[in-house]
Amino acid sequence: MAGFLTKIFGDGNQKQVKRIQKQVDEIEAIEPQFEKLSDSELSGKTEEFKKRIEQGESLDDLLVEAYATVREASRRILNMRPFKSQLMGAVALHEGNIAEMKTGEGKTLASTMPAYLNALDGKGVHVITVNEYLADRDAREMGELFAFLGMTVGLNTNSMSKEQKREAYQSDITYGTNNEFGFDYLRDNMVLYKNQMVQRPLNFAIIDEVDSILIDEARTPLIISGSAKKSASLYTQANSFVTTLNKETDYTYDEKTKGVQLTEEGINKAESYFNIENLFDLGNVSITHHINQALKAQVSMHRDDDYMVEEGQVVIIDQFTGRKMKGRRYSDGLHQAIEAKEGLQIQNESMTLASITFQNYFRMYNKLSGMTGTAKTEEEEFRNIYNMDVIVIPTNKPIIRDDRSDLIFKTMEAKFRAVVEDIKERNKLGQPVLVGTVAVETSELISKMLKKAGVRHEVLNAKNHFREADIIEGAGQKGSVTIATNMAGRGTDIKLGEGVLDIGGLAVIGTERHESRRIDNQLRGRSGRQGDPGITQFYLSMEDELMRRFGSDNLRAMMDRLGMEEDQPIESKMVSKAVESAQKRVEGNNFDARKTILSYDDVLREQREIIYKQRFEVIDSDDGLTEIIENMISSSIDRVIQTHTQEDDEDNWNLAAIIEHVHGNLLDTDAISVQDLKDKEPEEMKNLIMEKVREVYNAKREELEPDQFKEFEKVILLRAVDSKWMDHIDQMEQLRQGIHLRAYGQNDPLREYQMEGFQMFEEMVQSIEDEVARYIMKAQIRENLQRQEVVQNTSAGHGGQDGKKKVRKPIVKQNNVGRNDPCPCGSGKKYKNCHGNQ
Repeated sequence: MAGFLTKIFGDGNQKQVKRIQKQVDEIEAIEPQFEKLSDSELSGKTEEFKKRIEQGESLDDLLVEAYATVREASRRILNMRPFKSQLMGAVALHEGNIAEMKTGEGKTLASTMPAYLNALDGKGVHVITVNEYLADRDAREMGELFAFLGMTVGLNTNSMSKEQKREAYQSDITYGTNNEFGFDYLRDNMVLYKNQMVQRPLNFAIIDEVDSILIDEARTPLIISGSAKKSASLYTQANSFVTTLNKETDYTYDEKTKGVQLTEEGINKAESYFNIENLFDLGNVSITHHINQALKAQVSMHRDDDYMVEEGQVVIIDQFTGRKMKGRRYSDGLHQAIEAKEGLQIQNESMTLASITFQNYFRMYNKLSGMTGTAKTEEEEFRNIYNMDVIVIPTNKPIIRDDRSDLIFKTMEAKFRAVVEDIKERNKLGQPVLVGTVAVETSELISKMLKKAGVRHEVLNAKNHFREADIIEGAGQKGSVTIATNMAGRGTDIKLGEGVLDIGGLAVIGTERHESRRIDNQLRGRSGRQGDPGITQFYLSMEDELMRRFGSDNLRAMMDRLGMEEDQPIESKMVSKAVESAQKRVEGNNFDARKTILSYDDVLREQREIIYKQRFEVIDSDDGLTEIIENMISSSIDRVIQTHTQEDDEDNWNLAAIIEHVHGNLLDTDAISVQDLKDKEPEEMKNLIMEKVREVYNAKREELEPDQFKEFEKVILLRAVDSKWMDHIDQMEQLRQGIHLRAYGQNDPLREYQMEGFQMFEEMVQSIEDEVARYIMKAQIRENLQRQEVVQNTSAGHGGQDGKKKVRKPIVKQNNVGRNDPCPCGSGKKYKNCHGNQ
């Protein structure tokens, strides 16, 4: 069908490529005149372009000349002249699309052209990579080129101070990782003073390995959290309980979805074990949650595959790259459940203070682009979520790599024997071999088998990733054998040693298919760069996880019927298609999961944008905030009056309650009486109270210098907004965790989340107004006011996982609290009897 449509309408990618090719031809045409320029004339082009922008020319108008400038500068400074294919990739990036460029095609150099062009208007360009090693390398190497052209380059890393980060963000072009840019955005919206912010408004981003960042990592949001103390004993109890359960009789496990469910028998055992009548009673939600997480930890989370234990800590292994994710934690109590399973010390769960998904962070940029070797399989997602097209850029030289059909064995044992035999044969010829594995334990198993066979080799996995650069550098040398998990070479090229081309180039052997076709293509792409020869071969078995999950039963029966030996493989296009179809189904499931996460985060996004915008207006304001505060007080009074004057009969209005509220929150006890409100309409009552409030408010203003009073208003507003917003975020997170249960009542969980989330947000806004009104009117003003962070122990993490070390900050005394108000330390005592008498 797709082929038929292509014949009628033409290939969309081909049209895009032809259009881009025209611009590339223009760049090529003016190359001779740029070659004649002196160094100073060439570097002087930057100032010329900036002036032309000021005079009204657009970046599109300047593209051809700007790219010709960078190309010539690159030839002189880096001794690298971008190919046509790199110029094409560079045009696609400027247009806000994804350039799919194969391994070894020089994506880093291609990105310099759109980075330079888009930095000319002074709004800043972010070049985003998957790790700090690559960000540092690219900032240093490409920095020489940009410096020659009069551009400043910044590097944004995790270990930098705010001052260093601010300087990096002020640069024309800033390199860094996706996590760091995202966390800086969240931290900027938690600062107390405008000068503590580090980022400028988000302008243009070029994302390297865009599929890894916007697809693979989009399933877990960035979270800044504070510590929330919860009992560890329930995790231990739940773990002890689930170890007594038997599969099938007490619980069921679905390998396809990795779902674990208690059976009726299991539920009875749980009720007996925890001495409760009904496991699904509302009062037992916590016990049910802990049992579910303990079951998940025991049954579906595997040591050395999903995580590893190192120095008494559970360390997550990234399923897409095979790297250790040090400092990250599973959310929703799963991490604690695994700690209980492994008999480790159970860490505290954390409270969410700020969070954002990568989808919503990157969609805030004015323009977004990306590059990778593997994106076409996820084009629908890029288009739907990010409004980006995937443009497949033709390679500089034709690919002559030999991609062979999969070999499928009956058992895993037979498969690994065949893999080792293949490696031995190739090693005898001196052909370098890269062996790709999905899990750490597979890489270690093959390593043991190769040792027995006497084949020297290197292993690159999460346990020795620190030698990555050295191992990758040697992987293309004659006679080398490298076993690597999926981390092998994102962002790095395996360069071939002397004589390797003559013996067939690099051989890539895959020991299992990954659930994502992109990861398999990434492994294949390690070989055959820039028109080099190479060979790739995947070995599968009927016992592999992907084959077990999707339809290996029929194939296995067929192998048995044919009486095939264990060591005899099937090599069939039909089988390879079946595997690909299984992968497509998994990719579809994963896309749905990411879409769901985004739908839920979109609810929070609207709320986050409102709060962050208002918060910025507060810290950015040079004028007083009197009008905003008076509106808040007015709204608070309005609600109280409406609540107590709803009856039709005025005799039933509760005027005493209104006065009680006014005395308790706004005015002194003799300021207004029930008598003053009698025989008045609600609107008249409000006007009277507001008149008295303004008198007191103006009197307070007279007590202080104008700047001190403005600071007093900011202190009150920020504290109220921050404390209520952080509570709200945490409540939304709790709501999100349990909302799926609504589906059992035939309700759409997302719609329920939207409605309840909106209601909770409205309640939060009202709560902020009430608190601001109370503190503005009741707080005693002191001269040495200081803004204070609501939560001091915070940490940044991905998907609820801790990141930076927690740093204790000195407690700053609140000076705007009334002597009879509750102490802000949370003791429950009055301020004068607690911290007020220090």
